Amino acid sequence: MKKKNQGNYLDFIPLKNPDIEYQTDDDGNVTVFMEWKGFYHRIAQKFFHRPRVSDIRLDNYGSFVWLSIDGIKDVHQLSGELEIQFPGMEKSLSRLIKFLEILHDNHLICWKGET
Repeated sequence: MKKKNQGNYLDFIPLKNPDIEYQTDDDGNVTVFMEWKGFYHRIAQKFFHRPRVSDIRLDNYGSFVWLSIDGIKDVHQLSGELEIQFPGMEKSLSRLIKFLEILHDNHLICWKGET
């Protein structure tokens, strides 16, 4: 069973996974490269012609958040920067938290102090 995070999301500090490679294009958009490892992924690569490395292109919001993650800022500070960069964005905090949860579930980030 998945362990539920205890505490306030606003106090969590995201850290990028050092094994994940990414690049930024001329427009400032980020492309994250995710390598698929493991037995089942190798079977999918061999028989279903799945790529070994997927490139995930982030939109303006995702690229801004990804580049803002520095291991020092907590979610509250990131949401403040997001509000400044993209004023008028609806439900910015809930969108940010959901985006960070997706990154965490896919092992692209972890929370500081997480074991």
